[in-house]
Amino acid sequence: MNHLQEERTDIQLYSLTSISLLTDFQKTIELTRSKIVVSLMLVLMAATLSSSMKDCLRSKPFLGLLGVLTICISSVTAAGIYFVTDGRYNSTLLGIPFFAMGHGTKGVFELLSGWRRTRENLPFKDRVADAYSDVMVSYTMTSSLYIITFGMGASPFTNIEAVRIFCQNMCITIVLNYFYVFSFYGSCLVFAGQLEQNRYHSIFCCKIPSEDYLDRQPIWFQTMMSDGHQHSSHHEPDPYENHFIQHFLREHYNDWITNTYVKPFVVILYLIYASFSFMGCLQISGGSNIVNLLASDSPSVSYAHTQQKYFSNYSPVIGFYIYEPLEYWNFTVQEDLKTISHGFNTESWIEQYYQYLKSTNTSASNKTEFINVLQNVFLRRAEFQHFKNDIIISKSGDEANIIASRMYLVARTSENTQWEVVELLEKLRPLSLIQSIKFIVFNPTFVFMDHYGLAVTMPVLISGFSVLLVLILTFFLVIQPLGNFWLIITVTSIELGVLGLMTLWNVDMDCMSIMCLIYALNFAIDHCSPLLYTFVLATEHTRTLCIQDSLKEHGTAIIQNIVSFLLGLVPLLFVPSNLTTTLFKCLLLTGSCTLLHCFVILPVFLTFFPPSKKRHKKKKRAKRKEREEIECIEIQENADHVTAV
Repeated sequence: MNHLQEERTDIQLYSLTSISLLTDFQKTIELTRSKIVVSLMLVLMAATLSSSMKDCLRSKPFLGLLGVLTICISSVTAAGIYFVTDGRYNSTLLGIPFFAMGHGTKGVFELLSGWRRTRENLPFKDRVADAYSDVMVSYTMTSSLYIITFGMGASPFTNIEAVRIFCQNMCITIVLNYFYVFSFYGSCLVFAGQLEQNRYHSIFCCKIPSEDYLDRQPIWFQTMMSDGHQHSSHHEPDPYENHFIQHFLREHYNDWITNTYVKPFVVILYLIYASFSFMGCLQISGGSNIVNLLASDSPSVSYAHTQQKYFSNYSPVIGFYIYEPLEYWNFTVQEDLKTISHGFNTESWIEQYYQYLKSTNTSASNKTEFINVLQNVFLRRAEFQHFKNDIIISKSGDEANIIASRMYLVARTSENTQWEVVELLEKLRPLSLIQSIKFIVFNPTFVFMDHYGLAVTMPVLISGFSVLLVLILTFFLVIQPLGNFWLIITVTSIELGVLGLMTLWNVDMDCMSIMCLIYALNFAIDHCSPLLYTFVLATEHTRTLCIQDSLKEHGTAIIQNIVSFLLGLVPLLFVPSNLTTTLFKCLLLTGSCTLLHCFVILPVFLTFFPPSKKRHKKKKRAKRKEREEIECIEIQENADHVTAV
């Protein structure tokens, strides 16, 4: 066909076969290799820069770099395990590195933020221990939730094989991510703590010079080698607050987002967001399209577009295969075949043979006559010779039998071809179980249409059951039940927002978008749960102070991770493949909606909704009064105890 196209440039030929679908589907792998490397470089650059500070002692660029490399090593290990167990790579597995990076770097940045929250006067071993105790519990819970959610997708209850294979690999990757962060990156953190305790430069790994030596050096040398605190006799209580993201949140953003005049605009913004999300969810329609998982410039995509443009009123050519011997000469069998093919335009040797017998007034009422006329007369005529490939006749001695045959069906449909073809499949396949005639129907596009009915219901079921699991798991771990409530509401809002907006962005419900929806649920929990539970368990005087402290504690890690995650998606825009376009759109919406909720919606809504902080204020006053009374009694008894008190 390709050679014929080259010879006849005046004729445009478009073909679709099973092997062309396989080739065009796997073509995305070749197209994305260089882009994956560029994506990794962008994530490494973002992680390194966001972990840096002007302070040469406390800057941690290598920890950001090593954190990303930790996730890369764990992903490569998971891929090696998959290939060793006879796994085969396909284009849908392209999303695993991005999914793993979004979750793994969150744990890395949270661990780095936990290190920065520890007191500098503690030994580095105690600082590492405090960082682990502060971060690894929540990271363990979110990793467990990833495994549970994707484990559900990897279970036999999932009827889509591509989704099951993807979820199995994702579970292995998440487990390895967790252990690599816990062990390898933890050892990197210990090494960085030793360097900081011994006052080594965070980049050049050399001793930081004394103040007297620096005063005699040029300005550029002082800028590179000064830790920023030697020239002051009183060190700041928390020098890590000079990190540019931390400084921006503390000095500018926290006060602005909790301002009374900003809150009405945030409420209006959320109403607009909810309206578009709800509108998109109501418009979910159309199943998996064949072009959504193929390279954009592939022959299969050209065929699909041409078929939809010129022949959208007809279904694809459906192969109808009878795989057992039949008594074709029997009148009852003939009527059954007519009943099954009723409503279709058929290209059938059986129909043509029956018309030939009727027009020539030839009798073929028994097996011998039927097969004899078929072989020696009908199939030898020039206009019927092409039917030889549709009939398999076996000979046993002098007796001949038709052991299998085929015909082709084309249905007249409306413009909404996709849905009507799915209906045809749902009507034809049950007939193969009910009718006495054993047959199968097939077209290469059925591979993409088979899971249309599951495409809409499966992510909803998995997401709903996962939210229920979150509620059950956190109910026994969190003292404040409102934390569970806020987490469920926030995650549901993000999930519905991603689902609605991707529908408005013309993203169909195929296997890739389904897996992105499952990931969006976990990504939202990964970033929102630390922020929410820190707010709920805070004991400040007002809700505003509580949410500001929550943003100070977790905002830096959230910004670092989401910005790195979104930058890593940019190279996908330059891959000429519909699969990567779907992946980019879904993950961009996931990161954007999560960022919107963490830094805009939740900081405002939590300031005028429960939980109330008044009881914490009363408790603090009572404790302060009790402490003052005890101190007065001890001072009266023995003045020497004042210092100890």
